[in-house]
Amino acid sequence: MMLNMVSDNAVIVFGRCGCCMSHVVKRLLQGLGANPAIYEVEEKDEVGFARELEAIVGDNNIGYDGKMVKVQFPIVFIGGKLFGGLDCLMATHISGELVPMLKEVGALWL
Repeated sequence: MMLNMVSDNAVIVFGRCGCCMSHVVKRLLQGLGANPAIYEVEEKDEVGFARELEAIVGDNNIGYDGKMVKVQFPIVFIGGKLFGGLDCLMATHISGELVPMLKEVGALWL
């Protein structure tokens, strides 16, 4: 089911319910005009959910910035690939690379 969610959405954010960092990720992407799929994980389900995400990522846990990414919330997948967390998203946005990437995967049309 999770593999389908990742592959079926141009951008998907997995975050904790009520987490301010997840809210920042969501608002940044929405502010750019992307409409990311958001999946919020309940606290009691975090460990099992993180293990499932790690199984999807497998040994390919290198984020967009070339650094190893530990599966922790919030975590962003763009174009079906592991992107990273809030720090990677912010750095990519500040560098001006995020909008072209979102256009490339079909999350932005303009």
